Amino acid sequence: MLDPNLDEIQLLPEEYARYSRHLILPEVGLDGQKRLKAASVLCVGTGGLGSPLLLYLAAAGIGRIGIVDFDVVDHSNLQRQVIHGTSWVGKPKIESAKNRIHEINPYCQVDLYETALSSANALDIIRPYDIVVDGTDNFPTRYLVNDACVLLDKPNVYGSIFRFEGQATVFNYQGGPNYRDLYPEPPPPGMVPSCAEGGVLGILPGIIGVIQATETVKIILGQGTTLSGRLVLYNALEMKFRELKLRPNPVRPVIEKLIDYEQFCGIPQAKAAEAEQQSMLAEMTVTELKQLIDSGADDFVLIDVRNPNEYDIAKIPGAILIPLPDIEQGKGIEQVKAALNGHRLIAHCKMGSRSAKALAILKEAGIEGTNVKGGIQAWSREVDPSVLEY
Repeated sequence: MLDPNLDEIQLLPEEYARYSRHLILPEVGLDGQKRLKAASVLCVGTGGLGSPLLLYLAAAGIGRIGIVDFDVVDHSNLQRQVIHGTSWVGKPKIESAKNRIHEINPYCQVDLYETALSSANALDIIRPYDIVVDGTDNFPTRYLVNDACVLLDKPNVYGSIFRFEGQATVFNYQGGPNYRDLYPEPPPPGMVPSCAEGGVLGILPGIIGVIQATETVKIILGQGTTLSGRLVLYNALEMKFRELKLRPNPVRPVIEKLIDYEQFCGIPQAKAAEAEQQSMLAEMTVTELKQLIDSGADDFVLIDVRNPNEYDIAKIPGAILIPLPDIEQGKGIEQVKAALNGHRLIAHCKMGSRSAKALAILKEAGIEGTNVKGGIQAWSREVDPSVLEY
């Protein structure tokens, strides 16, 4: 309802006081605040991006907010997902978000969808809303959100974050470009690390999420110039914003229906390849590694392929740090050869995937090894709880 009948919308006396700073803005005023109350916005995800944008959309007076998420709050979320609190750890994120939204604005209707957005449900979930805000962190869901918005002709307010950098724009608005104009094809699986692997500055999603909230409000108000056709790039370390122009691709494929986005992004193929790769590697459990260490055996070398900053947080006693990037670049291979000196190789990382990748590279160089299943995370949970989890 981006063009509502304003005569049918009334603010309560309490809302006049709540939105007084909006009401005195000529660009908002009473009509604008009524537009915000009449609007409906769907947020996909209540993580780093969804947290700040939901807080500000609720505070701005959006009348109806939908939230799609199926995750629970984890301690590791609290560094950046500011809509959640410690008391909500282990509980559904959508319930945590609803509770916080109603603390901010009890006049906001909140619809919850505790499910993964999929090709089977996306059109039905998105259809009732005026605007979709993409707060997701994976490529299959981004393509799904984009294509559903194209099919339903909904604006898609986009943002993404990684380490110290973020980007934001508005897709599928007033004839502007959509996500496929920016990324016609998804990157190979694993090429772009997740925040769990690469990390993210906790403040960064606050900046990008607030930009998304700002664009959403501008679209509803019909004020200002949106980011449609422009991609904003933000570097927190340099405190610099850059802008790139985006244009619709005249030869882009026509989106006619939703597809299997996991397949489109190569996820099943990558998982199958990874499983095949791991099946060709020898593996041991952390319990078996502990027994080997306790036995006093000195015929093996334990290599830790995590990054140095991870090694500083927690380590398995006796492990030698040789980071995966060094192995990928070649110099680490020589370090491994020197460390082995005729002994057998055992490798670990945080959860087991990076060490498997390192061992595959080493195998091509003629060095066989054994992978520790579950990595140091499993060691912390199953062997030594004093080793910190991160």
